Amino acid sequence: MAERVKLVPIEEALKIADAAGLQSRFGRGGAFRTLAHNPDLVKAVYGQLLTLLFKNRFDTRLRELMIMRIGWVTGSVYEWTQHWRVATEAGIPAEDIVAVRDWRNSDRMTAADRAILTATDESLDGKTISDETWAEVTKYVTDPAEQVEFVVALGNWTLFSILLRNLRIPLEDGITPWPPDGAVPPSAQEG
Repeated sequence: MAERVKLVPIEEALKIADAAGLQSRFGRGGAFRTLAHNPDLVKAVYGQLLTLLFKNRFDTRLRELMIMRIGWVTGSVYEWTQHWRVATEAGIPAEDIVAVRDWRNSDRMTAADRAILTATDESLDGKTISDETWAEVTKYVTDPAEQVEFVVALGNWTLFSILLRNLRIPLEDGITPWPPDGAVPPSAQEG
């Protein structure tokens, strides 16, 4: 399926990344090259994204499991595929990442993982995180700054899922979708 908005040519995208104060590696990706049509927006969106990725207080494992769950539930191949790399490079075992597909029936999830994934699913169902679930989350995410970051991260990667799917942003050449096994969630299957 072709992207809905043509990617900004790589040379122009790299100039926009430089002007926004971003490393050139960010200017090469399909998401950036789509957003680069609006340089002011790209600066704001990537400012938040990079803060959440590289100046984070919220636990990296919990963040990445949350993102993988969002990618799986929403059928965002780009989000799942890109964060597969991020999660594995962060040292999260592949078996734990795959377990987010059916986390309720997995013995690989910790109590903290389960709290975050419950909150994620409630949010993805269009609900507010319940008081019961929030109480569980705050047993493991005790710092108010991390609690706020968790909710911002949840919103950020839900936004990215919507963006990636609706603009049909393609994976970069040579990237295999849906690692590690190519399994595709029902939400991503065309019907």
